[in-house]
Amino acid sequence: MKSEDTPFEGGPLDGRVLPVLLGPTGHPPKVYRVPVPSNDGGAPTLLVYRRVQAATSSRLGLHQGWKYEYDPTGRAGKLKWPWSKPDPAPAPGPVPDSTPDATPDGKPEDTHG
Repeated sequence: MKSEDTPFEGGPLDGRVLPVLLGPTGHPPKVYRVPVPSNDGGAPTLLVYRRVQAATSSRLGLHQGWKYEYDPTGRAGKLKWPWSKPDPAPAPGPVPDSTPDATPDGKPEDTHG
């Protein structure tokens, strides 16, 4: 299989260039997961890096390689198929008090011109 030296930015791998295996399309994976074992023998920590465009050419704006940026949220992500159900809506929070006769400052509007 082919591999490509890919730079990493942010997180513990900042500044490193690692060989990453390319897929059948010739691109590295969109998400790169690095399991880091814990010192106490517990569950390993998962570092997540997302693939972004490294640079564009100045003249034509063409794509010039990939790099990985650290994702501090650590969400590994999952495949989204067109027929998949949408993600559940977030829980409704408190509704702000909106009175139609009040301005954004909370003062009544002057309707007498």
